[in-house]
Amino acid sequence: MTDEEIHNEMQTVLVEEFKVEPGDIAPEATFKHLGLDSLDMVTLVMSLEDRLGVEIPDGELAGIERVDQAIDLLGRKVATRA
Repeated sequence: MTDEEIHNEMQTVLVEEFKVEPGDIAPEATFKHLGLDSLDMVTLVMSLEDRLGVEIPDGELAGIERVDQAIDLLGRKVATRA
């Protein structure tokens, strides 16, 4: 799965579950800027774990504040799953 495919999955979840405008979902956008709080982040991670078939330990989420950081982390998880 490519970074673009991961971005598309994340965008789908952000738009459908959190009502984020697609145009606001840029790589450098922070989740806070997108209107997500810490509970929303847990929900986002759980949704992406289910969609991508990966597991992300809580400790690995520390410091993940931007869309591009999350895509990098998810990309590494997907790559190790293959």
